[in-house]
Amino acid sequence: MESRRHPLTSPSLGTRRELTSLHFGVPGAGGKVYIQASLHADELPGMLTAWHLRQRLTALEAEGRLRGEVTLVPMANPVGLDQTLLGVQIGRFELGSGQNFNRYYPDLADVVHDAVARRLGADAGANVRRVREALVAALARIAPQNELDSLRLTLMQLAADADVVLDLHCDFNAGLHLYTLTPMWPDCEPLARYLGSCAQLLATESGDSPFDEACSGFWLKLQTRVAAHAPATPVPLSCLAVTIELRGQDYVDHTLAAQDADAIIAFLTHRGLVAGTPPPLPALRHPATPLAGSEPLLAPHPGVIAFHRAAGETVAAGDAVADIIDPLEGRVSTLTAPRAGMLYVRELRHYATTGMWVAKIATAEAFRTGKLLSA
Repeated sequence: MESRRHPLTSPSLGTRRELTSLHFGVPGAGGKVYIQASLHADELPGMLTAWHLRQRLTALEAEGRLRGEVTLVPMANPVGLDQTLLGVQIGRFELGSGQNFNRYYPDLADVVHDAVARRLGADAGANVRRVREALVAALARIAPQNELDSLRLTLMQLAADADVVLDLHCDFNAGLHLYTLTPMWPDCEPLARYLGSCAQLLATESGDSPFDEACSGFWLKLQTRVAAHAPATPVPLSCLAVTIELRGQDYVDHTLAAQDADAIIAFLTHRGLVAGTPPPLPALRHPATPLAGSEPLLAPHPGVIAFHRAAGETVAAGDAVADIIDPLEGRVSTLTAPRAGMLYVRELRHYATTGMWVAKIATAEAFRTGKLLSA
């Protein structure tokens, strides 16, 4: 294993943060996997899972079983990790700008297309190599304007040439679930099976360029642009990027983290990136559904939240999910599932303000438009 340090742009006099990446295997000897944890710095299950992955990858490297390269960033956000305000960690948004740490990553499809369009040919593998070289070069030309920009740029540079990108997050109170691009679902399904994911949320674009879509959506956009001008030129979708939501914020548990690390290694073995026989594929807990079919249940008035159903349970249309109880007026509003689906996430707090989302259900019907992710 090799440890590398990546200084970030200093935000103030006497202050400098850095990112650490751990590198396993041999670059260029096979595929590349990039894994990062806790980009939202208050989502800690991924950091513990990364610690368990480090132990497993170290052992696999010593045994000579890594077929290629694995880059692991066990803590992807030193900025958010240091944002503690009145005893509360603010890890989702950068306090200086208010921006979400998992939004606004560079969209370089047009830049790279212009750089490589005349150099692409009939060899798909050669095209992928040219595209990755141009992408790495385009990222190198970006001059970050501040610390947040430099964090985003560094993470993108580490992941730019990866075949598989796994971004480890968690939600408030949730069953394990994941997000990926719709056309990448066949490649992603084994991962969902090994992880025991309760919901698989698919979209071609969710809005505001989160990290995973900046990695995999880049190839989809580039493929579309090339096809418009040279339909016979092959540009495969060459990066499977997945956001893995490792349950909820209070699920920081060795048993679960070890289980999730084992599932990720099983998936990498299934893909041939780790030598050995992969475990049999478990059953898929719930079918993949469109992210546009994610149904938020909103509180009609303030009150205490009392849940009827746990995250990770299937619900039928009309099932009671939660009560909103106003102890001053004595009123109780029961939130029910408008459609059948998987109750994949609940609010962690138990007090609702008017209009606040209380739970989300993954349904098979795509009915939402516009930006599909929470702020």
